[in-house]
Amino acid sequence: MAYAEKTLYDDADLELQAGEHMGIVGQNGAGKSTLIRILTGQILPLSGRIDWAKNLKIGYLDQYAEIPEGMTLVDFLHTAYQDLYDKQDRATELYEKYAATADDKLLERAGRLQEELDAAGFYEVDTEIERVISGLGLEAIGRDRELEHMSGGQRAKVILAKLLLENDDVIILDEPTNYLDVAHIEWLEGFLQSFEGAALIISHDFDFLDKVTNAIADVSFGKITKYRGSFQKAMRQKEERSEQQMRQYEKQQVEIAKAEKFIAKNKARASTSKQAKSREKMLARMDKVDPPSENLKAKFDFPYVNSQSAAALTVTDLSVGYDQAILEPVSFSLTTEKKIVFAGFNGAGKSTLIKSILGEIPSLGGQVEFSPSAVVNYFDQDLDWDNDQQTPLQAMQDIFPTILPKELRQRLAGAGINSENAQKPLFQLSGGEQTKVKLAIMEMKPSNFLILDEPTNHLDEETKNALYKAIRNFPGNAIIVSHEVSFTKDLADQTLNVAALSYKEDPE
Repeated sequence: MAYAEKTLYDDADLELQAGEHMGIVGQNGAGKSTLIRILTGQILPLSGRIDWAKNLKIGYLDQYAEIPEGMTLVDFLHTAYQDLYDKQDRATELYEKYAATADDKLLERAGRLQEELDAAGFYEVDTEIERVISGLGLEAIGRDRELEHMSGGQRAKVILAKLLLENDDVIILDEPTNYLDVAHIEWLEGFLQSFEGAALIISHDFDFLDKVTNAIADVSFGKITKYRGSFQKAMRQKEERSEQQMRQYEKQQVEIAKAEKFIAKNKARASTSKQAKSREKMLARMDKVDPPSENLKAKFDFPYVNSQSAAALTVTDLSVGYDQAILEPVSFSLTTEKKIVFAGFNGAGKSTLIKSILGEIPSLGGQVEFSPSAVVNYFDQDLDWDNDQQTPLQAMQDIFPTILPKELRQRLAGAGINSENAQKPLFQLSGGEQTKVKLAIMEMKPSNFLILDEPTNHLDEETKNALYKAIRNFPGNAIIVSHEVSFTKDLADQTLNVAALSYKEDPE
């Protein structure tokens, strides 16, 4: 398959069995989201075909779906059952006609529709909607809130909820955990474990994938390889396959080198030229073994400037919120080099607390005091750009006009952005690639205090590990928010449980 003049997959085959839950993994930019767009018919492959079984209901988590203006959260969730509501309307119409005509055929037709509604669980619809609202923590958003007034993360959660309610034969999920906290992810894990249909799931949350999948499709540049079993088993199989391929490649390279040496030595001799030509034909017919593909790997290093104070940050009775406080007064302090993790359910107020500490949102009371020598470097989880028509290189040139383009390109490459993606408009890059660009920008700013709000969203495993090492090795302070407990558990010197301070109800 090829897309946008770039071959992403060559002669790729993939089969999804009934009831199979398949995780789709691979480096950022390898083509995972493009594969989903091909499977859902949004783009067409240049060769090959996609064959779905007949009469399948296929549901896709489309975070950019168009939603009628003025539609509330609850109204939108009810549209998951639109076919049942239409059936109820037809039954009601038939009952009304029967009342006027006493035609028994109308009553029979209405009765059949009623039986279909009963079999489909129509009268449990409200109960099921409430179950999903509770499981995904949508109550905190507000059931009467209109979707057009929601943040991107809130909207994504609501669209996920509707998809789960539709009870399709196949569900396709692209990064379903990105805006979910630990409690909501655990609920989604339980839902998917009991889901009897088939599922295709792109996710960089590998703890999540390990619990909800029984097969893995690894998308490496040019190839799609399917492994059976959990994510951990798949990665072990991948490593074993890669090692075996490398052994075969190295062995063949030795054979090729010997043959080429023989040919070079004997081709000109009349007595041995026939043997040399035979070796040449053998090499031409040989099925060449490719070395295991080496993708561009990210490596991060946040430059450090010395701090001149023992007390890096002191927060005293800080009251945060917009019109009214959403947390109890917050107090904590960090000494130089210490790192703190903000924990708590999604919507508890972690990001609001960070923005209040930074002064981006005026506090409602209390005090924030950074060390006079503190230099903050901040990662905002929102992938917003001043101009998303710019390329990563252009965006960096605007921020660092005195730095040579060559150095900026090297920094992008170090973050895992290849030369082709460095020349694409930002809006065309995947979420993972945009995150890498933001991290590359951070690497150009010397600091002694990192503030990272959900930096692992969208990142592949290798990049996530590289970021973990960079934070761990950073000699300064850090405030870290991440829904991935496995990422933060060994980084924290302190943990602030924001959920315990929140005035909002914990969705658990």
